[in-house]
Amino acid sequence: MTTQQVWKKYADDVKYFILSKVKDTNVTDDIVQETFIKIHTKLHTLNDITRLKSWIFTIARNTMMDYFKTTNQTIEFKSLEAQTDTSEHEHTEKDCLHAIIQGLPKKYRDPLFLSNIKGLKQQEVADTLKQNLPTTKSQIQRARKLIAQGFMDCCGFSLNEEGKLVGEIQDKEDCKVCK
Repeated sequence: MTTQQVWKKYADDVKYFILSKVKDTNVTDDIVQETFIKIHTKLHTLNDITRLKSWIFTIARNTMMDYFKTTNQTIEFKSLEAQTDTSEHEHTEKDCLHAIIQGLPKKYRDPLFLSNIKGLKQQEVADTLKQNLPTTKSQIQRARKLIAQGFMDCCGFSLNEEGKLVGEIQDKEDCKVCK
């Protein structure tokens, strides 16, 4: 994606987000311009295009925070972070992931949680669940496949040649899982 494409898709959202905090259109325009300069110079460093919007709003928030620091103005940063999260996008990959994981059968959800969230080794997961290691490994693999399938069903993601999910999160009203 080019900077021009990013600008066309997100400039208005970024501007309204900044304006909601700064309350001055001239300063807002300056911060938007500085934000997009940073985006332009760092766009090549973004590895996961599905995280583009959150990445953009993080840059916008940080640029705004820099502005408030340099002008010795104060703003409640917790409020700014909460606003970023809600303004950024009301429907995220986290929403889909949460719904997909909740929809997994317990026999897949529990080993996945223990392994991927709690960080237990697969043998420890097997011991905790009182089952053999091959069963545990199979359940974790199946859970991962079901999550990938959930993203494909939910938001139209697809698998690339390397077997990795690619796509962009859909609007909540278009999502088949999170509605």
